[in-house]
Amino acid sequence: MEKYRMVFSGSGGQGVITAAIILAEAAVLHEGLIAVQSQSYGAEARGGSTRGDLIISELPILFPKVTQPNVLVCLTQEAYDKFSPIIRPGGLLLSDDRFVVPRKKVDARQVSLPMFQAVMEELGDPVAFNICMLGALMGLLGVVRVDSLLAVIARRVPGAYVEMNGKALALGAGLTESPEG
Repeated sequence: MEKYRMVFSGSGGQGVITAAIILAEAAVLHEGLIAVQSQSYGAEARGGSTRGDLIISELPILFPKVTQPNVLVCLTQEAYDKFSPIIRPGGLLLSDDRFVVPRKKVDARQVSLPMFQAVMEELGDPVAFNICMLGALMGLLGVVRVDSLLAVIARRVPGAYVEMNGKALALGAGLTESPEG
């Protein structure tokens, strides 16, 4: 397994920290991997910038901070503009095509998907946007099994939202499937 050094970035209220925590717990509790997760917030509670750092590995993690991620998720333009220069060459930069217009040339695979649009059209509630993003990330990388994520979601998410989040996870993974099958 490759060591994944991830940065999830966006604005407060988008659930990027929650997504990083869910992925870290799935890796540790259900996949037998080692993970370290940390976060930082902007001054505002909602609408301010947020960043969740996550390292997942089979081997001990010697330094807990992510300085040059090989996976970068940007859910706002501000996050993209701020963090796109730090991506490791050859990495993956995932963004939402409604909120981010890729404007920089980065030495990484840039994938822009209609995650927010899909959540609103299929589920009608933006609360599952972050879980749709996790589904897309798993569709692109397969870091952990979907059932591992579902187990953590069932434990962490209020009962009324578990089914919606399961649908959002599948929706995100579906966005990464090629149309030709």
